[in-house]
Formats: sequence, structure tokens, C-alpha cells
Amino acid sequence: MFQNALLRLACALLLIAAAPAMAEPGLDAALLKRLQQLAETAARAAAPPQARVEVQLGQLNPSLKLAPCEQVEPYMPNGHSAWGRSRIGLRCLKGARWNVSLPMQVQVFAKVLVTSTPLPAGTVIAQDQLQTAEVDIAAPGGAVFTDAAQLAGRTLAKPLAAGEAPRSTYLKSRQWFAAGETVKVVALGSGYAVSGEGQALQAGTEGQEVRVRFENGRIVTGRPVGERRVEVLL
Repeated sequence: MFQNALLRLACALLLIAAAPAMAEPGLDAALLKRLQQLAETAARAAAPPQARVEVQLGQLNPSLKLAPCEQVEPYMPNGHSAWGRSRIGLRCLKGARWNVSLPMQVQVFAKVLVTSTPLPAGTVIAQDQLQTAEVDIAAPGGAVFTDAAQLAGRTLAKPLAAGEAPRSTYLKSRQWFAAGETVKVVALGSGYAVSGEGQALQAGTEGQEVRVRFENGRIVTGRPVGERRVEVLL
């Protein structure tokens, strides 16, 4: 019985040795450079002209085993952002057929407006509370600002430390008009615009759609964009 067990073990070892070799893709210096360049190019396409881009590539899952590949192609997967925490793809074009992705962190540094002093929530921002500094605009939190006029008079929804950039999601939504007010409605089409006046059926809050009724009884839905102003996309 002992000899039979040894025989079965020897056969198992022979089968393992005869199995096709499996390995991770060759992330050599040349391939890593291509990945880096692809990620930087994609990030710069949406960045300001003078922005500085930094890409940190992660690692494949250590438990992942892939068949050897003669030609690996890097690519940007659809639906993944080129900024912040994202992923970059690797696929085998010659040899085995596999397709995997590599985690990455992309930072985009640009000069934008930041606070010159700590500001508590509820602060109405004034221009003298702002200065310019380089920050990672790819960090979460929404859009940043470079024009102080776009921030002056806005109210903070959360406290900010000195040197922190006020982002769009850190600001309270503005109410452009009240329900019942007369508003100007601008209908925008391909290459043309038509305007008229109507009565707002709801308060016009930034980021929320509002219904407007015209004198003839027709009701349209649009987006508040300014003081008693609504845009409708056709």
C-alpha cells in the first residue's frame, strides 16, 4: 500500500511538471514606460496647459497567473477616468488571450484659488480670503476655481483649512429665484437660441431642474443658470 501511495505521488508530480507554464505579464521597464506615457497623455488631455501630471502605477493582483504573452498592449479602459484613482488596461495581442487592468493614481497639479485663512461652514466667501496655490485638481470634491468672482458671495457648506481649495461640492447651492417669479427662458438648439418669459412653478435652485409655465399655458422644464434665468436644451 505504501508503494502504491508513492507511485501515485510520483505520477502527480510528473503531471504538474508537464503542465503549461503560467506567469504574470512581463512588466519590464519598457512596458512600464509605455503605461506611464499612456496615462500621462490621457490625463493631460483634460488638464490645463501648465498643469503638472504625476502617475503612480500599482501592481497586479499577486494571486493572478497569466499565460506567457509575446505582445502586451496597454490601453485606457472605457468608463474609467484618467484622473484620480483609476485603472489602466493590459491585453495580450499575440499568444494567450487575456485582458487585465492595473490600478493607478493620477495627480494633476495646477494653480487655483485656495483659502488664505481657515473658514468655518456658513462663511460667505470674500475675495480677500482667497489666494493662488498649486493643488491636486484631480482629488475628489468637484471642480476648482481660478476666477475669484465665481467664488465671491458663495456660502461654504463645510469648513475649510487654510490653503484648501474651495471645490464645487463644498459650496451651498444658490437659489436664483423663488416660485411664482417671472423668469427669462432661453431655449438653446443647434446653432440658434430663442427666449421668452414665463412663471416659475418652483424655486430655482442651482443644480435642480425647474418647471416654467408660459402665458399660453405651455409648461417647459429647464435648468436655473442665473438670476431669474432658465435654460432649456432642445
